[in-house]
Amino acid sequence: MNQDIAKKVQSWLQPPFDTKTQAEVKELQKDAKALEDSFYKDLEFGTGGLRGLMGVGTNRINRYTIGMATQGFAAHLINKYGPVNKVSVAVGYDTRNNSQYFARIVAEVFAANEIHVFLFEDISPTPLLSFAVRHLNCQGGVMITASHNPKEYNGYKAYNEQGAQFVAPEDGQVIEEVRKVLFDKIKFQAQKEYLHTVPQEVEKAYFQVMEKYHYIKGTSDLKIVFTPIHGTGVRLVPALLAKFGFLNVNVLEAQKASDGNFPTVVYPNPEEKETMALALEEAEKTQADIVFGTDPDADRLAVGVRNHKNEIVILNGNQTAVLAFHYLLEKMKNQGVFKEGYSYFVAKTIVTTDLIKPIADAFQVECKETLTGFKFIAELIHKTYDEFLIGAEESFGLMIGEDVRDKDSISAIGLMAQAAWEAKQKGKNLWSILLDLYVQFGFYQESLLTLTRAGKEGAQEIQNMMNTLRNNPPNKIDGQQVSILKDYLKSSALDCTTGVHSPLSGFPKSDVLQFILKDGSLISIRPSGTEPKIKFYFSVQTDLTNPSEYDEKHALLCEKMKGLKGYFNDFI
Repeated sequence: MNQDIAKKVQSWLQPPFDTKTQAEVKELQKDAKALEDSFYKDLEFGTGGLRGLMGVGTNRINRYTIGMATQGFAAHLINKYGPVNKVSVAVGYDTRNNSQYFARIVAEVFAANEIHVFLFEDISPTPLLSFAVRHLNCQGGVMITASHNPKEYNGYKAYNEQGAQFVAPEDGQVIEEVRKVLFDKIKFQAQKEYLHTVPQEVEKAYFQVMEKYHYIKGTSDLKIVFTPIHGTGVRLVPALLAKFGFLNVNVLEAQKASDGNFPTVVYPNPEEKETMALALEEAEKTQADIVFGTDPDADRLAVGVRNHKNEIVILNGNQTAVLAFHYLLEKMKNQGVFKEGYSYFVAKTIVTTDLIKPIADAFQVECKETLTGFKFIAELIHKTYDEFLIGAEESFGLMIGEDVRDKDSISAIGLMAQAAWEAKQKGKNLWSILLDLYVQFGFYQESLLTLTRAGKEGAQEIQNMMNTLRNNPPNKIDGQQVSILKDYLKSSALDCTTGVHSPLSGFPKSDVLQFILKDGSLISIRPSGTEPKIKFYFSVQTDLTNPSEYDEKHALLCEKMKGLKGYFNDFI
């Protein structure tokens, strides 16, 4: 075993580590590979906080790595906001195994540092934690969740006073404070007077601000199947739907129970068709109009609708975003919300469908782009005087209005249910509305290729892929000339025809490459910031003159997509 790893292991076999932890390390010593993976590096506190496998070791989520993150976060808050007794944070947790336990540790470490803590009494969605930070005038927040990762994972999302995750330069300042913390310097003994529970009125206030997006009056008989996938959406989603007049809501019994083992799914991610299979079966059985699903911390959503063949299909995140943007902008226009002399904007990430741009143009609203992550959209809201309306990320995320500064499946479901009901009143559904938008603005189709490369070797392999593509970029991809290469790490866009470089202004440096082909196809490539994965995003487009052409044009785009994916599969 590497000497550095052996030294770390030895340190965990004595105080300040408790006897239970020491016993778990001794047990782990029976498996050399597992031991190495648990200690070969320190679990990195990144720009979004922590995420990793639960267990003992420096490369795992446990009492000590959670405590270290909180001790460092506390130091940052004290440095920025002191005096100490005026600083406060909100802390929430999801349904994952150990989430409540870790949240309590977080609260106690903050309280030991004389920072007031508002801890949710029960499981809470990530969007409610984001809302609570601002509503309670806190200087920070923490959400214990690993979002949609498998059951073995947990995580720690850190929030600033805006209820948003940190961006540069403050993210670096927090990370630096966390790196300074030694395990024996973590303050675990809470001062009880600094511990508080989140008041019930926070939830009521959240529902009150969502009334801004309540457009239909009276009640609706729209048949809805909803699955929280054993997560935190189980209470607030049905409650908001009821508030908006949707009374025919079938909460899927098989996935209703809050259970961190996620017993009915392999992967609690509503993006996955297999994860949504039980909800889709229920929708077919009951002839439901629409299906909704949320992940464990209820920040991302899936929407299932009936297509032109009357089959229930899961919309991808881009399709959901297009429908949500168009519906919201249309409602605002019809209600005279847009005031002369005011500037309004919507936002999307660089890997989210470009179909949003012509839709925004049609309503004379600016479409701004950011790097991947709602923290960048939240930063735009904070830094601009323009009025923000809606934001989207292709990974099944929507942010409606500025009251929540992270993706919010709850308000998104409220909006999409209303869009579905209004479509039904016109003899349509969301699928037929989507085809109409393709006819009006262009038929865009997107797909994602994700490769998982776990462990130390996997991280290096992902980095090697990015280095190869950056240093030796292809001139052609599947026979199509590369017109423009954007390198967000170098803040440069290369016109491959002229060889001229131009700056990519307005974006912080990030390890992302984008290839724009001569036919308008777009390929974006980036390592995941939260998982051991590299992601390839593909976007192709064509014209659709009539909804009846959908199958033919869809087949052509699928063939084009197959060629692009095949090129990168060969490369890999």
